[in-house]
Amino acid sequence: MCGIVGAVAQRDVADILVEGLRRLEYRGYDSSGVATITADGELSRVRRLGKVQELADALEGNPVLGGTGIAHTRWATHGEPSERNAHPHVSCETIAVVHNGIIENHAELREQLIAKGYTFASDTDTEVIVHLVEHKIKHHQSLVEAVQSAVAELEGAYGMVIADKRDPSRLVVARSGSPLVIGYGVGENFIASDQLALLPVTRRFAFLEEGDVAEVTRQGVSIFDENGEPVEREISESTASHDAGDKGQYRHYMLKETYEQPIAIQRTLEGRLQAGKVLDSAFGPKAAEILPTIEHVQIIACGTSYNSGMVARYWFEELAGIPCNVEIASEFRYRRSFTPKNSLLVTLSQSGETADTLAALRLAKEQGYTSSLTICNVDGSSLVRESDMAYLMKAGTEIGVASTKAFTVQLAGLLMLVAAIGRNKDVSADLEARIVGALQSLPAKIEQALTLDGAIEELAEDFADKHHSLFLGRGTQYPIAMEGALKLKEISYIHAEAYAAGELKHGPLALIDAEMPIIVVAPNNELLEKLKSNVEEVRARGGILYVFADKDAKFESDETMRVINVPHVDELIAPIVYTLPMQLLSYHVALIKGTDVDQPRNLAKSVTVE
Repeated sequence: MCGIVGAVAQRDVADILVEGLRRLEYRGYDSSGVATITADGELSRVRRLGKVQELADALEGNPVLGGTGIAHTRWATHGEPSERNAHPHVSCETIAVVHNGIIENHAELREQLIAKGYTFASDTDTEVIVHLVEHKIKHHQSLVEAVQSAVAELEGAYGMVIADKRDPSRLVVARSGSPLVIGYGVGENFIASDQLALLPVTRRFAFLEEGDVAEVTRQGVSIFDENGEPVEREISESTASHDAGDKGQYRHYMLKETYEQPIAIQRTLEGRLQAGKVLDSAFGPKAAEILPTIEHVQIIACGTSYNSGMVARYWFEELAGIPCNVEIASEFRYRRSFTPKNSLLVTLSQSGETADTLAALRLAKEQGYTSSLTICNVDGSSLVRESDMAYLMKAGTEIGVASTKAFTVQLAGLLMLVAAIGRNKDVSADLEARIVGALQSLPAKIEQALTLDGAIEELAEDFADKHHSLFLGRGTQYPIAMEGALKLKEISYIHAEAYAAGELKHGPLALIDAEMPIIVVAPNNELLEKLKSNVEEVRARGGILYVFADKDAKFESDETMRVINVPHVDELIAPIVYTLPMQLLSYHVALIKGTDVDQPRNLAKSVTVE
């Protein structure tokens, strides 16, 4: 969601800050801003509604100087997208702040601060922070002490950076529920919400922990824990790479990342399969001890990751004979639940910072789960650091808000987990070898699925004037229908729903007419004949069908049904392969609709608030 960049250096930092914001554009935002402080204590601030380029253009005509600065891309929570609600926010023309997260007690604090004489210029919850710090500094010896006192009164989530023009040599940062990373340079230091923002200036990073407050100067970094005690946080060398401007030959990041899936799958399998077995080490050094004890799996996720968890539930119960529950993280957090004996909590998140999922992990630790595992794409993220085990997806940076390669790689990791846990249950050596073989065939099968791009592009033209659609699947393909519907609504803004095909007669048939496309995923498995009966129910009511079917499934195109033949694959990996046509369909429909494919309206890549 919102992006933060900060710097303390001998050189002017505005260009560094803006480049950092560009590298965070994938997270989703509606406005941006920058504030700098010169060595003489002159504070300058520029904010703009819209893309970071609007901010860059404004700075080109009116450059801001200074070696200390903070910058931000805002995704609106409190207050409409506007320049006056954009960050940084300033108090008394002296203190500036940028903030990710939500301050839940902002209304109460706002009333208290107004009573003290402070005037609010925005509708945001963030502005209470800067006024509160300005008030606190009157009663403390330093900015860091003022911030420590202020955060003690804040309820909610925050990752913040504060600058004071009266002390231009330092920035103070605080983290609770929203990630922040310190970047270490030579004679200069940096802060960001994502290390990708800082790769042009440093490769050395330390991640702040919950409750940390840090003081950052050119000479060094001092970190204090939630009790105010000095602490050290491990500094690591990043091997990440990302060029925010490089789409290669592709028009959009989403298409580029869709086509990267074969190599992403190769990367996630590398070194994790051997002699027909899944290596326990794929899930971390504790896995060999923990996995044999697991008798139940609880998957927690949001959005696309929830859909992958739904596929995994079929796999766990059908292949491994292990009961598996899947729940949306925001629901799991706020209901009383039962913890089965020897239960493993599995969290799924591309970013590793999804607020609801992270909170669910912390709650689960209090509820007596045997252990926890995260399947995540970002090493060093909060979920990775706070889980007992971690499967790092190695999918590479995903820029498009609508997840593509992270979803399929996540599914591959889940199928490997089924084999590793099930080895001590119902997964025989032969079945595990079949799983491994199917996974090893995935890159080639995905390459074959990508050859359908041209046919799907042509088919997408039928959706030009459509406003509603229905996706159908059965068994493991039902969650893939859910994912297809999610993708279409995310980037084309067409209302889309997904149903288990057997549910048609229990309500959705009332919607069927020639104006609602019905998209069906139809691999050649034991449910095929049942699915064909459901298809006939649609045809009998005048529905128009688009069927993605196994080439041996014997569907034939006619005036009411268009069939796209998908290469035959082992049913174990069919959910992964059938995802590709759903991604391509949503992409081409979005192009026809003229929407912003990579940054769809109102959405964000990394959802770090509730």
